[in-house]
Amino acid sequence: MARTFEIAVFQGDGIGPEVIAPTLSLLDELAEGSRAYSLRFIDLPAGAGHYATTGEALPAASIAAARDADAILLAAMGLPTVRYPDGTEITPQIDLRMEFGLYAGLRPVQIRPGQPTPLRLDGGQPVDFALVRESTEGLFFTLGKGEVGADEARETLRITRRTSEKLFRFAFELARKRREEGKGRGHVTCVDKANVFRAFAFFRGIFDEIAREYPDVTHDHAYVDAISLWMVERPWSFDVLVTENMFGDILSDLGAGLMGGLGLAPSADIGDANALFQPCHGTAPDIVGRGLANPIAMVLSAGMMLDWLGTRHGISELREDAARIDGAVGSVLGEGNVRTRDMGGTHGTEDMITAIRTAMQRVSA
Repeated sequence: MARTFEIAVFQGDGIGPEVIAPTLSLLDELAEGSRAYSLRFIDLPAGAGHYATTGEALPAASIAAARDADAILLAAMGLPTVRYPDGTEITPQIDLRMEFGLYAGLRPVQIRPGQPTPLRLDGGQPVDFALVRESTEGLFFTLGKGEVGADEARETLRITRRTSEKLFRFAFELARKRREEGKGRGHVTCVDKANVFRAFAFFRGIFDEIAREYPDVTHDHAYVDAISLWMVERPWSFDVLVTENMFGDILSDLGAGLMGGLGLAPSADIGDANALFQPCHGTAPDIVGRGLANPIAMVLSAGMMLDWLGTRHGISELREDAARIDGAVGSVLGEGNVRTRDMGGTHGTEDMITAIRTAMQRVSA
């Protein structure tokens, strides 16, 4: 008997609804052809637009429903013209990370054959690594509660043993999984600034302790400034990178740039009981309603959700359908016949979705 999974859906602001609607359609098609699972989508209000009309960015009822769901699928949120009284933007996606303890931010960096990239990969080296960003602590700890005076401002960086241990175990388990899938060699790099900050020396020390639990997975350390250089010079040399919140925020956008832009960059924020999947891009208010948004990051994020559900619940068909999504996107990028404006082409959202759907059917056949 097929198992039904409830998916909390936040359509978001700006281009969010434009990329999530066709993504849900693709997921529906996959689920309809499955005997192992079905999906039920629950639409939940939140975001800058909701705040502008109600004065509430993330209703308590939405938080409760998302907590009870099997997974959360979220499109971009926030609008530059809608802000809290203190001047900061509306960011329910960050509030959800904190609320549910989604400590492991997973940001895949993959450059597929035919994919536009600013890099020169003359040697044909495959670029496929994963950045794991701690998403609840670090320099984001105070999150709008920093101290601001006339002559001085302060924010607090916080790193705890409890969260760091879970983060590092997640990274080492991911390295094992990637090796089993043929995506990596089973290696984890701790990215820090331990030569300057005591907090990062503490972070690195915990990493070394957890590394001893995984003798089959190799590991090393690197400073964040060096990693920034090497991500451009030799990105094919990485497998799993694990780092603090702010460092991960910056490096993940660098990774998206290597991939050809945020429109190609999926992500997940994973905790002990809940997981949220969303594209890395913003709401792009300048192209809202014009059908120009690139849906690839949203589609790949949905694929990551299927893979997580399949792994968590032991349902191989979910993971197989996740692989179909990934393979279809790879096929479309490799062929290069359909490219949205951010990729240097002239095609729109529906063109890309149609190409992905056709490729999925081909993969299925």
